Amino acid sequence: MGGRYIGIEMKVSLTVCMILCLTSIVHADQGKAVFFEPPYTPSACYGTQSYGNMVAGVSDALWNNGRACGKSYRVKCLGGANEAPHPCKNGNTAVVKVVDYCKAGCQGIINLSKHAFSTIADPDAGIIQVEFNE
Repeated sequence: MGGRYIGIEMKVSLTVCMILCLTSIVHADQGKAVFFEPPYTPSACYGTQSYGNMVAGVSDALWNNGRACGKSYRVKCLGGANEAPHPCKNGNTAVVKVVDYCKAGCQGIINLSKHAFSTIADPDAGIIQVEFNE
């Protein structure tokens, strides 16, 4: 009897985990993204320590008094936010680590490194609509 109970409990746990995972995948925020050129240091979060090319700065909407530092976001291009007709690259996504703060006047909610932006869109677009989730 005990083995059967554990089996049912395991199935319920797996089902709950699957639902939670799907919920987090479905929930994504949207906004505009721009990019910045290297070098990617110094940064507001880590000073002169480098975290590679797949990094981002975030605006006040995500900054949360610096608590955004170190968070990772999966970012996907949805379309142009200006005159660029088709800037997105085949549904590609980029995973970036927040290392910087995009100060007042920032054109997007996420300021991607040029390398990350180029992974998901044509840099000539300059600004794009994106969806992102942590």
